[in-house]
Amino acid sequence: MTSTVPFVSNGAATNGNGNGQLPSSISEAIRARLTEAGVSFLANDNIAEHLQPGDLVQLEREVADRVRDLLRTLVIDIDNDHNTHETAERVARMYLHEVFKGRYHHQPKVASFPNVKQLDEIYTVGPITVRSACSHHLVPIMGNCWIGIKPGARVIGLSKFTRVADWVFSRPHIQEEAVMILADEIEKLCEPQGLGIIIKAQHYCMKWRGVKEPQTSMVNSVVRGDFRHDPSLKQEFFELVRQQEALLSS
Repeated sequence: MTSTVPFVSNGAATNGNGNGQLPSSISEAIRARLTEAGVSFLANDNIAEHLQPGDLVQLEREVADRVRDLLRTLVIDIDNDHNTHETAERVARMYLHEVFKGRYHHQPKVASFPNVKQLDEIYTVGPITVRSACSHHLVPIMGNCWIGIKPGARVIGLSKFTRVADWVFSRPHIQEEAVMILADEIEKLCEPQGLGIIIKAQHYCMKWRGVKEPQTSMVNSVVRGDFRHDPSLKQEFFELVRQQEALLSS
């Protein structure tokens, strides 16, 4: 039986379609709130700033209801199958608090510090494991990320790059956009003089379905600031990444 989702109105007078009806679900209420604010809610956007206390609890219940509907539509007997009896609840928790947490949760707190010693030599951090999902089929993207920095006025701890990368990639993505979003976030946090990012990942939309090519991967990069304007710095960044890969594989 489909459970009833408790809903508390936020005072919105429409469901986002301008027809004057109150939202019938928490997802409609959130969508109306975002639409009224003129905020984008694409698959790889973060909407945490527009969620109210209790929204995620209600949304988790609603998502579970929808997953139950999907399983029944796939002709799976979830009432008698012990393996799928609580699958809907597991999937809802997974989407909202794990694999897509970058949409619904705030960015991890990252403290930055003045670059007192005026460090200006580049360094790289990696490989950082990144996990995402293809926007087209919602199947995994798994890979590694390297981040190169030429420090500016402020610096952040090395572990913070991992936390921010995980937060950015924990959304439905295409890899070409994910690397750009990660670059934007890092620039906001530490305003580096130069920034380089390389992503090397395997896409299960090609490994598991479709062409079913098990060995294929995608590599892309972004360079900004001094890395973009000084070819020698860009080359140094790529060489440091190659050295890190060689060290780990030896």
